[in-house]
Amino acid sequence: MNLDQSLDAFVSELQQVMQTYKIGVLRIESVDETSGKIVLTVSEDADCSGLPVLGETVCNYDEGFIAGILSKYTGKDYEAIEVDCWATGNRVCRFHANVCE
Repeated sequence: MNLDQSLDAFVSELQQVMQTYKIGVLRIESVDETSGKIVLTVSEDADCSGLPVLGETVCNYDEGFIAGILSKYTGKDYEAIEVDCWATGNRVCRFHANVCE
């Protein structure tokens, strides 16, 4: 992935890579450029789409993947927390990604 491009271009490339490798369909809901907070969703998620409702989030892989790719792109440490999940009854997995302080 090309790290020397605008955020929009980077996200577009990441969306293509995720679809090519059937990881999921990435959508950015919001970006706060001041704080670095990003809210995003992944649908058709490879590790949880189709699971029964379990009452807990299960996308630990995605949390690490999102934090890692954002950290690499921005040069800042990120953490990603899943706030909605297929396994909690939602139909997309939603993540809040924040710069670590």
